[in-house]
Amino acid sequence: MDIIDWPSPNHGPRRGRDAPDMVVLHYTAMETPRAALDRLCDPVPEVSAHYLIAETGEVYALVPEARRAWHAGAGAWGACGDVNSASVGIELANTGAHPFSEPQMAALETLLGGICTRWDIPAERVIGHSDMAPARKSDPGPRFDWARLARAGLAVWPDVGAGAGEGDMQAFLAAAGAFGYPVEGEAPEAVLAAFRMRFRPWAEGPLDPVDVAMARDLADRFPVDRRTTRA
Repeated sequence: MDIIDWPSPNHGPRRGRDAPDMVVLHYTAMETPRAALDRLCDPVPEVSAHYLIAETGEVYALVPEARRAWHAGAGAWGACGDVNSASVGIELANTGAHPFSEPQMAALETLLGGICTRWDIPAERVIGHSDMAPARKSDPGPRFDWARLARAGLAVWPDVGAGAGEGDMQAFLAAAGAFGYPVEGEAPEAVLAAFRMRFRPWAEGPLDPVDVAMARDLADRFPVDRRTTRA
């Protein structure tokens, strides 16, 4: 895979750690990759990411992986409140209104596999921007194929059947929080919407037993912060 160097000035040292242990996926919500590159390299808005992947599969390297890019903003995943310092950020050129192309997804799999190997990042710590900021962000959105990444061992997916038991919001929030979602101070509906956008993008209506069963399965198998955070 060819990577095009396109340096952004928008980065700094990681705070309190010397290595990432997460990856956050985004979409650009812009009409063209060039427009996204211009913004990610503009020092005025002070936003950036480590990589941008175009719809045609070109990969642009903007910030060295060892540095702190400015892509995540406010939010949390488990005990991590400074997600920028903990993560590698990947932007996917997409307006949010159309599917992600095959060349783009193939390039993402190759890039992501290398990042996770280099930094020993487990599949459960590959998340979306909406996962860490449920009320604020919606990317990479309901059209992103998380199941494909999970089949490749680059993300996780719940292993449940039809679901049984209660559709209890407190049970759901406890399980979603144990998996990593920020639930303190977040509207329960926002957490549910973010969870469904990733794991049940076809689901509608109020919380149901399948949501609870999925969240519990993920929490049981992939409890957040189970590994000692590296300084």
